[in-house]
Amino acid sequence: MKKLQNKHIVLAISGGIAAYKSADLARRLQDAGASVRVIMTESAQEFVTPLTFQALSGNPVVTAGSAANGMAHIELARWADLVLVAPATADFIARLIHGRADDLVAALCLATGAPVAVAPAMNRQMWENPATRTNIQLLDQRGIQRFGPAQGSQACGETGYGRMLEPQELVEQCATLFDSGRLQGVSILITAGPTQEPIDPVRVITNLSSGKMGYAVARAALDAGAKVTLVSGSTCLTPPERVKTVRVQTAQQMFDAVHERLDDTQIFIGIAAVSDYRVEEPAQSKLKKSADTLEIKLVKNPDILASVAARNPRPFCVGFAAETDHLEDYARKKLEQKRLDMIAANLVGGETGGIGTDDNALLLLTPHSKVELPRAAKSQLARQLIEHMANHYFEQKNPA
Repeated sequence: MKKLQNKHIVLAISGGIAAYKSADLARRLQDAGASVRVIMTESAQEFVTPLTFQALSGNPVVTAGSAANGMAHIELARWADLVLVAPATADFIARLIHGRADDLVAALCLATGAPVAVAPAMNRQMWENPATRTNIQLLDQRGIQRFGPAQGSQACGETGYGRMLEPQELVEQCATLFDSGRLQGVSILITAGPTQEPIDPVRVITNLSSGKMGYAVARAALDAGAKVTLVSGSTCLTPPERVKTVRVQTAQQMFDAVHERLDDTQIFIGIAAVSDYRVEEPAQSKLKKSADTLEIKLVKNPDILASVAARNPRPFCVGFAAETDHLEDYARKKLEQKRLDMIAANLVGGETGGIGTDDNALLLLTPHSKVELPRAAKSQLARQLIEHMANHYFEQKNPA
């Protein structure tokens, strides 16, 4: 598996001579499996043109001149799994520390919920200056990742610390941010995607679920070190590498696949949009259009999530709730009725989106807590969900 497979990385470039290395960095990030989008300060464009990065990344480059709608940095902030500022000059680091938003790159760093990493690049005297040293200490205190700098010869002719790390080194550093090991060795079973209930050999009852959230959670669990099994309904998505994937169509097939694998499961996450009802007697041949009306009798499907939560012993159970209104009330009712350990709820329909989109917002509920995760890329939300879930899982497993 590529080290950065399916990760969304925003490469932010500030105005230093090391910007020439960032062209190679963009390519190497993609070689590692990442999707890369580039944003540049005005001064960065004096060293390397946006056209270079557009050609390398395959995406338009965001600059002050191109951000016609004024929201480009917000869109990138939501899309990103990681914002990497490379090079990060002394001036940019100072502005970042003081919360400045006087250009698109600085504003992006303030607006994103994704991790921010900087790759310092500057003259050795600037690196050693007390003002810079203080700024670096503040970076570390605030949890902003710092990659480098390295020691060596510099464009000014001097030698010392201040060189930006080489592109491949930065790729390696980025990869470590996603491998948390938080759930190392924990066995997780995840359901994802829609189920389909046959009406006849060519027609089904289904829903609009794309499976994107479930697949994102599977990847995030892998990054956290878990052993992941994914029971997936019909989707157009490619399963993550190193995930054991079980393909099903109907709710009953998903029910059977889940229960066959529960003995070795420590955490169950039910994300699939499971059909509540199925056709009692599907037609054996294609139904023909004849009468003006057609009656189909539906019967209730088994409740996968409730049945897993009712087992004794049972795994730690996480459910999902997609609602069009009264989000918290309905989600908490589901949490309590099915005796779940955690539920993740989101609004769907209308302008809220959620179904089939690449981003979302989640409300995480446990019997004793509530956390709101603002709108972000589903990959980013998945990692946040896994982190919160891991905290509750280990608290329950090892109470103080």
